[in-house]
Amino acid sequence: MEVARAAAIHVRVRRPEVFGPNARQSGVGGHEESVQTKSTPTDPVTVVDTETEQLLRGLLAERRSGDAILGEEGGGRTDSVAGVRWILDPIDGTVNFLYGLPAYAISVAAQIDGVSVVGVVVDVARDIVYTAARGRGAFATTSDGTATRLACNPIEDVSLALVATGFGYSSSRRTAQGRMIGQLLPRVRDIRRVGSAALDLCMVASGAVDAHFEHGLSPWDWAAGSLIAEEAGAVLRLPSPSSSSAEGAVTVAVAAGIDAEFLELLGEVGALAPIPTD
Repeated sequence: MEVARAAAIHVRVRRPEVFGPNARQSGVGGHEESVQTKSTPTDPVTVVDTETEQLLRGLLAERRSGDAILGEEGGGRTDSVAGVRWILDPIDGTVNFLYGLPAYAISVAAQIDGVSVVGVVVDVARDIVYTAARGRGAFATTSDGTATRLACNPIEDVSLALVATGFGYSSSRRTAQGRMIGQLLPRVRDIRRVGSAALDLCMVASGAVDAHFEHGLSPWDWAAGSLIAEEAGAVLRLPSPSSSSAEGAVTVAVAAGIDAEFLELLGEVGALAPIPTD
């Protein structure tokens, strides 16, 4: 919680410094020196992403100098998950961060032998800290220090489920995901696309949505949020802890009252199969 909160403070301070105090569509022009791209031209990384991961790595090194670290921007070993490994996403929802949409998060998790045992997700804009430790429940702590235990919605009918999802950056994956959404939408309450998988998983935990599924998430996208959802009572289906986004495996978190029905529905529309990139 200490290192994630410090990172969130850094992000709040740096955004107006980098993009201007009144920036909204800040990634659209005039700030090219602060924004680069990764897998596709629509997959951005900002100077604040890299700064924030460096901050997280430094703070963890002070406290846990012998542990492995895997981060979205700084990399790390993905072929070995033995022992303790910290998994970092300095800004999950970078496109939202660029445009000034208030839905981006810091995600910090600790895994032991590939299993998440501690997870912290900070909703930066709302200043809410979501936390979980395996076997100890999940909580949301607001800026005034009030902590609330989280629990998934007691839903029992998948047709009434509000479902969160996300889309990949490659056109081929988006095409496949669009087809699936077209088949799924008539059979659930509605679909939400927030733009941060970490926050989607925390929304399952808090009851803001009933389920989340998405293809092609990397470990830093789900390592913390999935534990928070699980400790709030969600049923999970996760990629391998050594997986990569390119493999396109699906991540699912769903309220326990509809888990079997929802997974069956995902299977019927082909959403349980991977969607690899070309």
